[in-house]
Amino acid sequence: MTNRLAASTSPYLLQHAENPVDWFEWGDEAFAEAERRDVPLLISVGYAACHWCHVMAHESFEDEATASYMNEHFVNVKVDREERPDVDAVYMEATQATTGAGGWPMTVFATPEGEPFYCGTYFPPRPAHGMPSFPQVLAAIAAAWAERRAEVTASAAGLRQALADRPGTLLGTDPGAPREHRVEESLAAISRDFDATRGGFGGAPKFPPSMVLEWLLRHHARTGDTDALTMATSTLEAMARGGMVDQLGGGFARYSVDATWTVPHFEKMLYDNALLLRAYTHWWRATGDPLARRVAQETADWMLRDLRTPEGGFASSLDADSDGHEGTYYVWTPAQLREVLGSDDGAWAAELFGVTDVGTFERGTSVLQLRADPGADEHERFASVRRRLLAARHRRTPPARDDKVVAGWNGLAIGALAEAGALLDRSDWVDAASASAGLLADLHVRTMSAASPRSDGRHPADGPTVRLARTSRAGTVGRSPGVLEDYANLADGLLVLAAVTADHRWTGLAGRLLDAAMTRFRDEAGTFFDTAEDETDPVLARMRRPRDPADGPTPSGPAAVAGALVAWGALTGSEDHREAAEQSLDELLAIAVRYPRAAGTALAVAEALADGPREVAVVGPLDDPATRSLQAAALRGTAPGAVVAVADPVDLAAHGAPVALLADRPLVGGRPTAYVCRGFVCGLPTTDPVELARGLGALTPATGP
Repeated sequence: MTNRLAASTSPYLLQHAENPVDWFEWGDEAFAEAERRDVPLLISVGYAACHWCHVMAHESFEDEATASYMNEHFVNVKVDREERPDVDAVYMEATQATTGAGGWPMTVFATPEGEPFYCGTYFPPRPAHGMPSFPQVLAAIAAAWAERRAEVTASAAGLRQALADRPGTLLGTDPGAPREHRVEESLAAISRDFDATRGGFGGAPKFPPSMVLEWLLRHHARTGDTDALTMATSTLEAMARGGMVDQLGGGFARYSVDATWTVPHFEKMLYDNALLLRAYTHWWRATGDPLARRVAQETADWMLRDLRTPEGGFASSLDADSDGHEGTYYVWTPAQLREVLGSDDGAWAAELFGVTDVGTFERGTSVLQLRADPGADEHERFASVRRRLLAARHRRTPPARDDKVVAGWNGLAIGALAEAGALLDRSDWVDAASASAGLLADLHVRTMSAASPRSDGRHPADGPTVRLARTSRAGTVGRSPGVLEDYANLADGLLVLAAVTADHRWTGLAGRLLDAAMTRFRDEAGTFFDTAEDETDPVLARMRRPRDPADGPTPSGPAAVAGALVAWGALTGSEDHREAAEQSLDELLAIAVRYPRAAGTALAVAEALADGPREVAVVGPLDDPATRSLQAAALRGTAPGAVVAVADPVDLAAHGAPVALLADRPLVGGRPTAYVCRGFVCGLPTTDPVELARGLGALTPATGP
């Protein structure tokens, strides 16, 4: 028998559709039922690839006695944090404020109005390690609600007020300090945190510092700072050599549980791989390192092979578990290698991949690592071993896939695949990026003929505006509205796609998304929030309008939109967009000085602003190899945050310039021509791609592979 979740479009909620728990989805029905019955809400938040979410589900939510008690004393609400990041953010802030920690599954008890009064994460079915059992917690909360209601409501009111009173930025920061001074202070801080022996920052667990790596590569490109390049290179190589990356099939796991990048938490997320694809592509662009190229290729190929949906989008994640255990799909023993490869190749592979009898993971199994490449005369043997092991692994039970399409994460994938495809000459990746963009444009984007007024009476700019749905699944759009990261990341990805394809329908859509961000996510003081003013959940708004300025696994919404606005300002000359970006960046860089690992995106945007950013207009027939050579040279440039716009002069004459950067750009001598500008002040035009590439800091064709 199924419960209400059977009608959901969320794969995570569908995992709980056959629980004996009488689950509700987040929404008015749940709140009305709690009010009618006069019982608390039990809000359980998780996501489909979450290992401990599965554990708690098997131990508690599938248990008839536990479910019966939950149904009798609570209205139970199941939330997919990836579908509703706004709900997750508010209750996670409450959980961290009351417990000093957070994580998933997140378990929150709240009044019928949604105000939390008791928070936690995973609870075991029996008391263990100083933790109460979940049944004990349920009984204690039910008793408190029935017998000490005044204490409970007072606790909820106090927590609500504490959340509302928390400052929007960090106390003690100096938002007025010069931008470049804050970048240098942040660089000094991140250097102190750098693990020079093993790569990465801090100790275990180690998460892929994708946004910090992008900043360090940009800083090196702008200043020539070799220490910044060393930190980026050491970390990128360490991740690629360890167990974080799937050495057979490509793609990165969520994080390493140790400081040596040996054993990962095995779930694979779209956002991690999109961000890392771009980081490895940019590492290759800066250095020509063959490892960078190989990892970028294998990551992109894995994304297309394992995450593409039939509709052309990209699924959210692969689970960590299969056959009831974490990592089972990925780990090996020496005996298993010999069984697949034979004695000689099995022993060779065990030594190469670090597979031992003792093992590096559970039950004597090992995570494959590649601490050194095989010898030059062993590449064919290496390729054969990988093919055979991958074929054998395909016969195992694969991890489940969360196949919902998230707009913002697909935006990250669009930008990464388009740029990597252009730089590494893989048109199939560019085609995949275009297909994802098409799905989002057709299914997730809704154009409004007339914009609604804001609560302060002001109206957005004239013309049609857009609204963006956050998720879809199997061609059906979800009910959750897009949050700031969706608008920002999709806009950024579309601008990259337009630079690669010269298809300016993507430019226009990016501009409308950013206009929507400016009018619906920003208040009069210039602060960007994670939810639109007219789509902020009223239950959450009573506590605090969601807003997280710090990077997490993905770029923070305020930082991501700052980056997209800088690019848009560089393409169009819009001072309003650039000023909005700079205003948002001031607070984010104040945070960066103290917590640079949480501000990589903002620091990368600051590098772009410090460099201009450079604006490159390429004009020529799109089917002319000379035009494509100039475009390729522009894309290969390492100038931080450089924007590229390409157009055919025939189209410009017929339809006008799609962006101001392309206006009044004639051919020189009848040949395809590039213009490099800062603030629309341009140097001499060039028809020479080598000269253009060198001027943008790129490796020349002679030195770059």
